[in-house]
Amino acid sequence: MRASKFRALATAAALVGWSFAAPRVRFHPVPNAALGTGLAAFTRPPLGLRPPALTSGLRNGVPAAAAIALVGAAIMAIPQVRADMVRRERSDHPVRWLLLDIPLGTVWPEEVAFRAMLGGMAQEAFGPVGARWLQAVTFGLWHIVDARLTGHPVLGTVFATAVTGWSLGWLHDRSGSLVAPMLAHLAINEVGAVATLVVQGRRSSPRACDR
Repeated sequence: MRASKFRALATAAALVGWSFAAPRVRFHPVPNAALGTGLAAFTRPPLGLRPPALTSGLRNGVPAAAAIALVGAAIMAIPQVRADMVRRERSDHPVRWLLLDIPLGTVWPEEVAFRAMLGGMAQEAFGPVGARWLQAVTFGLWHIVDARLTGHPVLGTVFATAVTGWSLGWLHDRSGSLVAPMLAHLAINEVGAVATLVVQGRRSSPRACDR
């Protein structure tokens, strides 16, 4: 096996292993943000945070994020989705959840780890298509622990997050910038968080309780 392939596969295995070894750390934004920054500094993947890559990232990421927000708002009309939001665990600090936990504690480190670092290593080893699949599958397996902690179906969660990872990888490849998948990832998580806060807020309001 070529060294580049071994390095990419070992990195993928290490990421999945980390999710099992330190599951609770991933729910703390400061260590996660530091981890993402450390990975970026140590592996030095191309992030595309300067023009012209930055411009391309915004051009691809903003429409993707807007489309995700619209779809998210539309599916909130489905009763089963709203029921799932009621059961979802919410943060005791919603402002911190929206402004710190999600962007810095989730989106930044995960995009650095999967799209920039692992995606870059895998592209050198397996080419663009193989790289996208490797980071997508690894991203799906990374969420096994999340599914167990939240009580969601493991196979369904792995499949859904792998598909999401593939789509985010496509955005990264298309734009040449980490900004595009970061904006899309941010939209996915923020829409879910806001929907949870809104639905549970309505559920606990005095008017709702009187019904």
